Amino acid sequence: MKRWIWWAFTVWIWGACRTPVPQAFSETSAPLFGVVIHGGAGTIRDLPPRVEEAYRKALNRARDSAYEVLARGGSAVDAVETAIRLMEDDPLFNAGRGSVRDAYGEVRMDASIMDGRTLNAGAVANVRFIRHPISAARLVMDSCRHVCLTCEGAEQFARERGLEMMSPDYFDTGALEMPEGFTKYGTVGCVALDKDGNLAAGTSTGGLSGKKYGRVGDSPVIGAGTYADNRTCAVSATGTGEYFIRTAAAHRVSALMAYAGKSLDEALRASIDSVGTLGGDGGFIGIDRRGRVSWYFNTAGMFRAYRLSDGRQKTAMYGLEQD
Repeated sequence: MKRWIWWAFTVWIWGACRTPVPQAFSETSAPLFGVVIHGGAGTIRDLPPRVEEAYRKALNRARDSAYEVLARGGSAVDAVETAIRLMEDDPLFNAGRGSVRDAYGEVRMDASIMDGRTLNAGAVANVRFIRHPISAARLVMDSCRHVCLTCEGAEQFARERGLEMMSPDYFDTGALEMPEGFTKYGTVGCVALDKDGNLAAGTSTGGLSGKKYGRVGDSPVIGAGTYADNRTCAVSATGTGEYFIRTAAAHRVSALMAYAGKSLDEALRASIDSVGTLGGDGGFIGIDRRGRVSWYFNTAGMFRAYRLSDGRQKTAMYGLEQD
């Protein structure tokens, strides 16, 4: 009897040793990482071929540049800043150089960034001369005890730290040759998950065309247009910002995941539905702590793209039926 027990035990140990370790728990399997970007939402449908191609190239360039940062071992925060800086330099987007004008004919820009590892965040609002508002937001996050700086104070802070400042002529893109049939759309944003499992999110915008009286939308408001938390997800919004502020839309996504057990996709949909119930429109991009990506919007389209380290990637512009 004892001999039989010993034989059975030996066979069990031999089989257990030969059982392959599941890939998800293998010490040699590479962690998933990736990036998602957006370039605004709205009545985007049936774009002329030249316009569609221009946006596709711009989205892919920003996405792939951010992905390369991650592939080289860079941080999620670095990747987010890289993607948004490129879109701020592109007059196709309503951010940075391509920003729309307010009721007084001026460009006034907002941006924010958040580190999901530390919950540190930085933002600037109503700035006029900073070439890359997203970099100013990061400077606030990294080297200032405040979260948001505005107007001339934000510009002085950026200037003292060596950020590039531009004259108003730089932001006057009306004289540039734009694709036939071109129509400006909104805010840009990026979310990323790096190799260390850290999340980050960022958003940048020129705001609403014709906005009045120093209006600030959701883009520089942490928890409204931008949010990142390593425990849940990173999200960036685009749309009618007042409604995203009223519903704390970005933080709502994270809270629904943390406290209601919702998936990223479910949480994005619920948050946009709340915005829509109040009469607002727009959309979200997101990535969770496991590298699952999602986007959702209640408009005709949203410029969007993602790329993951497992080879999956996509660029889209029109309705959700594309997905």
